[in-house]
Amino acid sequence: MRGPHNVWRLVRTGATFERTGAMREALEALNAPPLLRVAARVLGWPFQWLGYAGDPAQPPVLRALTALGPAYIKFGQLLSTRPDIVGPDLARDLTVLQDKLPPFATDLARSAVAHELGKPVESVFSDFSEPVAAASLAQVHRAVLRETGANVAVKVLRPGIERAFRQDVDAFFFAASVIEFFAPFARRLRPRAVIEHFQGVVEGELDLRMEASAAAEFASNTASDAGFRVPAVVWEATGRRVLTLEWVEGTNMGDIEALTHRSVSLVDLSERIVQAFLTHALRDGFFHADMHQGNLKLGPDGAIVALDFGIMGRIDAYTRRVYAEIIIGFLNRDYRRVAEVHFEAGYVPASQDIEAFSQALRSVGEPIFGQDSTRISMARLLAYLFEVTERFGMETRTELILLQRTMVVVEGVGRSLNPSMNMWETAEPVVTAYIANNLGPSAVVRDIATTLRVLSRFGPRLPQMAQAALIQASAPKIEPERRRPPGWIYGLGGAALGALLVVLGSTL
Repeated sequence: MRGPHNVWRLVRTGATFERTGAMREALEALNAPPLLRVAARVLGWPFQWLGYAGDPAQPPVLRALTALGPAYIKFGQLLSTRPDIVGPDLARDLTVLQDKLPPFATDLARSAVAHELGKPVESVFSDFSEPVAAASLAQVHRAVLRETGANVAVKVLRPGIERAFRQDVDAFFFAASVIEFFAPFARRLRPRAVIEHFQGVVEGELDLRMEASAAAEFASNTASDAGFRVPAVVWEATGRRVLTLEWVEGTNMGDIEALTHRSVSLVDLSERIVQAFLTHALRDGFFHADMHQGNLKLGPDGAIVALDFGIMGRIDAYTRRVYAEIIIGFLNRDYRRVAEVHFEAGYVPASQDIEAFSQALRSVGEPIFGQDSTRISMARLLAYLFEVTERFGMETRTELILLQRTMVVVEGVGRSLNPSMNMWETAEPVVTAYIANNLGPSAVVRDIATTLRVLSRFGPRLPQMAQAALIQASAPKIEPERRRPPGWIYGLGGAALGALLVVLGSTL
């Protein structure tokens, strides 16, 4: 599908960006070369009348993305996780895309629920409300289970969203290919890899069974965490296009006035949110990757309640250790160790100078640590770090995208509750405890035991595996036969060469 038919979609997209004024802002954020900026404006200006007008009250890029529809809104949300691509200012602006869209008709939602569950809505729910929240991919209704009388939240996908999403992603891939071909400077940012990441994230959100599974796993991991709760999944009322969760009462974390009226310590609450995120990321390697205020509530019992599990992050044990060592290295101002970790993990090419990289990291950390606590920012450190790693040839690390973005978002939530929050002091107990448990002598013993357990599972097969490896190593190497191109290739090449000679001859 990724062919020239996508040109019209790209024309409409470019026209909308030009008409809303987003083209100039986007090119500046991408630090595009002057020639490319001029070319984009010259080519876009005649077609701007084909674009959507959008809401003039919104900033240009937000105006363009919301006018283009749900897939573009989701893509904007993803780009808000990539300050290394769009710059910290635009990334911060894009975080406001929290799926605030008009709802679709309740009758359509009821029909979707009945079709998905294979029975009338009335046989499952004794009450089914009008939409209480509308997102880019789905909307939520409050309902009451007929069998138990429990209040639940029912999430229903928008009609036709799968097809619309596939069409837009097809155009995104086409655009990424064009960018990589005509703008070599952008290849380091791996635009196709970014689109693939976006596709994987949203495809997971388009199957609500996957979100239900994520919620259940997250609830299992955090079951013993005091002061943190995840709503239970109602599996019998859940399917591919419908998700039913326990209804949760509470105060939205963005409503500072309501939290203050509850006599809650906002300082304590800000620290609990940050430390909960770091605990889930480092201890479990599975964390909520969309922890903005709209997805967090303070329950009646004072517990932090997480909502919306469509975007979850997962990092392996090794990456967790690398990440923790980088954080603790910055906390201790041990820039040489931070540099060594980057090289050991392969994040920076071995051909680079480790001493020069260590010095560059010092230029990242020292200006931040020299400031008072209200100005020590994780977002600022990450922005500086992106600049330094780019100079030293570090490519985009897709496994760290959600982790880095979520840390910035969580810091923003914490600062909204407590502007004087010191992110580093708040993070230090969690990171230090993780380092003590995972990098000390006991961790070495644990790793050896884990390795032995894995080997023991293959014990009966080890002799045959060793024998097969030895036979393969001692076998003579046979060069594969080099296939000659078919004759018509040579004919086509000869004809092209002849035509070129004719053209050159006519111009001389």
